[in-house]
Formats: sequence, C-alpha cells, structure tokens
Amino acid sequence: MFRAAALLLLMGAIGFIPPQRRGASTVKPDRYGYQVVRSYPHDRTAFTQGLIVRDGAFYEGTGQNGQSSLRKVKIDTGEVLQHKAIDPEYFGEGITEFKGSIYQLTWKTEIGFVYDAKTFERTRTWSYKGEGWGLTHDGTQLIMSDGSAALRFIDPATLKETSRITVRDGSQAVMNLNELEYIKGEIYANVWQTERIVRIDPKTGRVTAWIDLAGILPPAERQRTDVLNGIAYDETGDRLFVTGKWWPRVFEIKLVRRDGDGEGRR
Repeated sequence: MFRAAALLLLMGAIGFIPPQRRGASTVKPDRYGYQVVRSYPHDRTAFTQGLIVRDGAFYEGTGQNGQSSLRKVKIDTGEVLQHKAIDPEYFGEGITEFKGSIYQLTWKTEIGFVYDAKTFERTRTWSYKGEGWGLTHDGTQLIMSDGSAALRFIDPATLKETSRITVRDGSQAVMNLNELEYIKGEIYANVWQTERIVRIDPKTGRVTAWIDLAGILPPAERQRTDVLNGIAYDETGDRLFVTGKWWPRVFEIKLVRRDGDGEGRR
C-alpha cells in the first residue's frame, strides 16, 4: 500500500498522466436546442421509420406489419406522389438512397430490400443478422443501426458488413440508436424513446453533440402519436427536417447552440 502511494506521488511529480481508456474522451459534446423555421403537413397514418430528401421531395419508409410502405411525398403539402406497399409479413424500417437505388431495412425479419429510385421496382434483396432500425450512407458505404450502441458499415455493392463502431459519450455507450442521416461529415441519429438526436464522429463513434428537441410537437397535437423519428437533410437548400411516427407535421429547424451552463433558447 505504501509502495503504491509512493508510486502515485512520483508519477505526479514527473507529470506522468495515465492514458485514457480506449474509446473514452474527455471532450464534452456540444449542446443544441432548435428554432422552428417552418412546418409542413405530414400523413398521420405514416409510422415514420426513414426519411430523406432527394430531388426536391421527401422519400419516406413507414412501418407496422400490413401498413409498411415506401413513398415519395411532396414537401410543401404532404401529398403522396408515389407509393409502394410492402408485403404484410415485413415491418418496414430505415431507408436511404444511393446512386439511384433506395435501400430499405426490415425490423426482425433480417431482410433488406433494394428498389429503383424512380420506379420503386424491387431489384435486390439482402440478408443481415439481427434487427434493422436506421439507414444512411456516407457516399461510399451504407451505415446501419440495429437499436444498440453499434453502427454497421456495409458495402453497397456486396451488401456485406465491412466494419462497425460503438457510439459513446465519453466512456458511456449510447443505446437505442434509431433513424440515421449523414450530414456534413457526421452521423445524426434519433435516440429511441427520447426527444434527442445525437451527432456522431463516423471514424471513432465519439458523440460530438446532443440536440434537444423537447416540445417541438405541441401537446395539443400529441394525441395518437408515437416517438420522434425521422431526420432528413436537403443538401441543395441546406435545410434540416425532423418528424415522428404518426406525427401531423414535419418541422424544418435551425440548430441553436446552448450556453455553457446548459441553458439556451429556441
């Protein structure tokens, strides 16, 4: 015991600092609130599982057995312009578009679908282990969540997993990662059963920021709705959209940096 104490004193005297545990970070994530720029109508029957913007329209994947679909939606009005129902045995999950194809996960059936982005005709299927939740891509690889703290990277040509990362805030794993969107070099992820979005460094899994969307859907509109889920980024217009399952609206938002003491404004 005395030797251990002496060793600690010696380490302090010579300025030795033990290395951090691998994966941990002493840098605290940034904190953001939001400002609503505008809201748009959203189909209240859509159990939103995936949302993207392409060519000036929303593409949306919806869930629930017997109600799952892939759809193209007019942003300003919420009008469904194109619709493809999914076989009732499948519970649709996250979607993304990559080089003219739309990729869609299913929840527990371990099957993903690939569609032609223009016609919605199914062109391929693939299999994966475990559950499918959210999906996005970084311009090279698909990125998939499964409800845990892990994100999988998948080769879009072979549809085989190439690597994975664990998402951590400091040393704490962040569980329940859901719908995903890749924005300006970071992965944005809904955290299931919360009104928060986490921003992630795709190389390390480190949490770079938290976005608090508490109260974005007014209490008067909360009846018969489910959780926040749906992040879409319009690269052309630099617009960020969020929505939820069975929500009546999609919100265009601006992020607002919070003050150092955690207080901020919307």
